[in-house]
Amino acid sequence: MEVKDANSALLSNYETLKYISKTPCRHQTPEIVREFLTAMKSHKLTKAEKLQLLNHRPMTAVEIQLMVEESEERLTEEQIEALLHTVTSVLPAGPDTEHKTNTNYDGTMDEEDPA
Repeated sequence: MEVKDANSALLSNYETLKYISKTPCRHQTPEIVREFLTAMKSHKLTKAEKLQLLNHRPMTAVEIQLMVEESEERLTEEQIEALLHTVTSVLPAGPDTEHKTNTNYDGTMDEEDPA
């Protein structure tokens, strides 16, 4: 691979903070991260896969399959469900997650929801 322009785009810390503030990891604390990594010991995943799960907090089996390499060969459906349970029970959900769960399948909001 050849690098054409190494300085074509620079990213400021402010832009990084702005992005992170919109993700579920915004609500994580050192204690939550420690608890998550302890809970993940029973799952046979690489460090990189655990980091992906920590950073993105997947909520569906499809998201797990995108983050875990060769998940179809390495994990059973029960293991994926156990992994999802660990992720969703230990890692806090972001405010956007609550918003998404209140939408209908076509993306429209429930009428009772004032948000």
